[in-house]
Amino acid sequence: MNGEWPADKLMRGTALARRVLEGARAKVEKVRAATGVAPVLATVLVGDDPASAAYVRMKRKRCDDVGMKSLVIDMPQGTTTEQIVGEIEILAADDAVCGILVQHPVPAPIDRRAAFEAIPLAKDVDGVSSAAMGRVVLGMPAYVPCTPAGIVRLLDEYAVVLDGAHAAVLGRSPILGRPMASMLINRHATVTLCHSRTRNLAEIVAGSDVLIAAVGRPRFVQGGWIKPGAIVIDAGYNEGNVGDVDFDAAIERASLITPVPGGVGPMTIATLIDHAADAAIAQLDIS
Repeated sequence: MNGEWPADKLMRGTALARRVLEGARAKVEKVRAATGVAPVLATVLVGDDPASAAYVRMKRKRCDDVGMKSLVIDMPQGTTTEQIVGEIEILAADDAVCGILVQHPVPAPIDRRAAFEAIPLAKDVDGVSSAAMGRVVLGMPAYVPCTPAGIVRLLDEYAVVLDGAHAAVLGRSPILGRPMASMLINRHATVTLCHSRTRNLAEIVAGSDVLIAAVGRPRFVQGGWIKPGAIVIDAGYNEGNVGDVDFDAAIERASLITPVPGGVGPMTIATLIDHAADAAIAQLDIS
């Protein structure tokens, strides 16, 4: 990234994430004061994917930072759907565990949806169950998937007006693109949800006031596609520390844009930890 770009165009998530974590730490301290023990965030990790293992270590570090306990259930490659569901059911019944997370990606042939559905709504801090997704669509209280929840917090931090805006969401993942679109609609934006079969994608992006890019393809979104003055949120993270947007070209036209790294990424983990702290307080009915 070119360090000469104007700082007032950058939507940095790092400072906001620190504040979110500070708030989570205060909630954890409230739990400890009421119960004498720290709440536990449990992560189920299947297989030996290095990127997944690194991400779990990062989450554990953030748990430590706020005084929360991190429990990692390591399961070997070859774990069956029945085995992972059984492990989740044990965690669901454990009153010490406030949140349950199944680390993505879940290796085949595990039925990922069956694993997600085994997480009770009260402990679904990553918002992956169908119950959580339905509540997101309807605008009801729920733990929203952490990346779109973090993006909305970032948009609010930079006072981005969504009411009446035309937003394009690139990517229809059930844990990012689809809930993102629902959250924007609930904020009164007009949303076009795009995917690999969308026609005239460049034209759709060019007509959008807000762009959320989550396609998993490095520098896929070209700078010339961006509407002058648009808000660009790059939720991609690809090899070489690059996002899904051609940053150097896009910043020329955008009014605000997230850097990669340092934009959406810090908000995702901070939001997860904050959700877990909220879940602990709700489950213990602490005022």
